[in-house]
Amino acid sequence: MANMKITLKKSLAGRLEKHIATAHALGLKKINDVTIQPDNACTRGKIAKIGYLLEVEEA
Repeated sequence: MANMKITLKKSLAGRLEKHIATAHALGLKKINDVTIQPDNACTRGKIAKIGYLLEVEEA
């Protein structure tokens, strides 16, 4: 199974609580935090919700 490298590129300050919670569920708390996640429907749903804050690459 492929993995995805997800980087938080914008601040969580002032964002909706649900969007902050989604970022934390991905393991992202500060700008430039990086996490490796499996490429599955659950991860893709989280990315779809807060994609405007993220940079996503194949890992």
